Amino acid sequence: MQNLLPEPPATRLPADAEADQALAAAAIAGTDEAYKAVAAKYPAYSAAWAPLAANALAEGEPVTAYAYARTGYHRGLDALRRNGWKGHGPVPWSHEANQGFLRCLHALSQAAATIGEADEAARCAQFLRDSDPAAADALT
Repeated sequence: MQNLLPEPPATRLPADAEADQALAAAAIAGTDEAYKAVAAKYPAYSAAWAPLAANALAEGEPVTAYAYARTGYHRGLDALRRNGWKGHGPVPWSHEANQGFLRCLHALSQAAATIGEADEAARCAQFLRDSDPAAADALT
């Protein structure tokens, strides 16, 4: 059966040049403290939470990773909704401002799997693929 309804338009989050610059400086420093400073100053900026979650996963701290990823994920959902997203539809990986949210979603799936939340891990993995298959391919 073919779906005759049009797909909703892609949601593209607005860039935040100030937060982007702070994150770039944190990446040069490469420390969790630098990333935490960005997250503290820009808590609604999902891209600040993504490296904290990724680092916690790499350090074998899945509960901490889960907390960071969930925070970035929910802040990203808030931003998507403010920008016209209705709970479904494309969130393109190619749009750099979307990548923080998509990275948090991926990290949330990984952390959930690690702590035994298989259903949530599967839902998040599917949500990532539904948002943009390119994001799922790039992150897995």
